[in-house]
Amino acid sequence: MSAAIPPTERRVSARVGAISESATLAVDAKAKALKAAGRPVIGFGAGEPDFPTPGYIVEAASDACHNPKYHRYTPAGGLPELKAAIVAKTLRDSGYEIEPAQVLVTNGGKQAIYEAFAAILDPGDEVIVPAPYWTTYPESIRLAGGVPVEIVADETTGYRVSVEQLEAARTERTKVVLFVSPSNPTGAVYSREDTEAVGRWAVEHGLWVLTDEIYEHLVYGDAEFTSLPAVVPELRDKCVVVNGVAKTYAMTGWRVGWVIGPKDVVKAATNLQSHATSNVANVSQAAALAALTGGLEAVAEMRTAFDRRRGTIVRMLNEIDGVVCPEPEGAFYVYPSVKALLGKEIRGKRPESSVDLATLILEEAEVAVVPGEAFGTPGYLRLSYALGDEDLVEGVARLQKLLAEARD
Repeated sequence: MSAAIPPTERRVSARVGAISESATLAVDAKAKALKAAGRPVIGFGAGEPDFPTPGYIVEAASDACHNPKYHRYTPAGGLPELKAAIVAKTLRDSGYEIEPAQVLVTNGGKQAIYEAFAAILDPGDEVIVPAPYWTTYPESIRLAGGVPVEIVADETTGYRVSVEQLEAARTERTKVVLFVSPSNPTGAVYSREDTEAVGRWAVEHGLWVLTDEIYEHLVYGDAEFTSLPAVVPELRDKCVVVNGVAKTYAMTGWRVGWVIGPKDVVKAATNLQSHATSNVANVSQAAALAALTGGLEAVAEMRTAFDRRRGTIVRMLNEIDGVVCPEPEGAFYVYPSVKALLGKEIRGKRPESSVDLATLILEEAEVAVVPGEAFGTPGYLRLSYALGDEDLVEGVARLQKLLAEARD
């Protein structure tokens, strides 16, 4: 056993050194680099709509650029008019009535998640994290001093965890449960009844809930989005909601998210942000204001396209022997099981993990996918269907051709 490194010789802090790179961004960066080098790579890695930001939002940002009031510092917690718009939007879309003092505007959803956990958690506090999970959740928890406790759901339950699983994971150190519906990476959507059951279980045990609603408008078929604090009002004093404009309005690069929660928690998170980044870029806030006060026609068009692509990718993936792909009900991802392909020979190689398989797929088929290890569940791949129809069909056709070669 090696001796501990003296602090004077440690170049990177243990806390930050333990953070893993975002796997989804890493896959996307590699795909883009290969494309830039002339390789015909098709990327299923990034979780962002392939549509441009709607024109009226871009015009609002352009106008803001020429307005001197946006050339200066503004309140660290967000422009008052944007916070008011978030209040109105939350009531409209979720049936959840809040006040501006319960809102913090952040630099995207990731900052919202970290600052929410940082405001709630003390060192050693446990957070129950259903897996498969988005890569940022456990890292944000650890950075905030908390301990992620993973519970796993698989394709047999539609990637939804039960109250019984939550209860089995609860200890005297449990403080928060993470609840995400619709889900990244699986597209799972909890019913109203299941959502309410989770909320009432949390209330019964005095737990906090952090719920991520970023994909609220991207649900398909008979599935319906349900906002947890709206259906379990008793939870509101211990519930934090994170959201943003990235997915609904194709604004991933604009970096505007928000935290909704009890006033004392939001105030604490705002204090943290005041020292970390100050206010979110004013031009981006002006764009977000236009998005939230405009209509939802653009998202309706995107949802129609995503729904069409959802059907295509699920059908094509399920045509591959050894791949089992449940139909997602929300977001824009599929999360197929590839366990039956592991250990089989494909072009002279035997991938033993989904990381190995994803590497083989990139090298041999020039298709970028994200392995399940990034989401806490080896044996799966995540593919985003937020890309053009032609690229989607071509990319999955390449997978079909390559994986058809699998042999024992």
